[in-house]
Amino acid sequence: MTASLSDDGFDCNACGACCSYSSTWPRFSTETDTQLDQIPAENVSRDGSGMRCDGARCSALVGKVGTSTSCSIYANRPDVCRACEPGGDDCLMARRALGLSRLRPASAEEAQSSLPASNPA
Repeated sequence: MTASLSDDGFDCNACGACCSYSSTWPRFSTETDTQLDQIPAENVSRDGSGMRCDGARCSALVGKVGTSTSCSIYANRPDVCRACEPGGDDCLMARRALGLSRLRPASAEEAQSSLPASNPA
């Protein structure tokens, strides 16, 4: 995953839920043979139907889910991965399943600016 901040504030590099949601989700469906040849063999499932997963986590996911993540094969990721849009239904479903909040946490500056002004005594 590269810098993927959506208009809704979802940061893929601070999430990774879609890559840790289900071992059956990162499947191959519409890729050409040329596209599939670009995916390293160690990341392909034994039966060749999709990405290899360790439990529910895609083997190409690097980092800690919900904190800092990236995709080791981002440029060559399967179409199903490309179709998962930050803040979309699939994204939100994966985030809910992993107990991640719907929205990204506010930065310290955003949190400060949202506090009500204090009343001087």
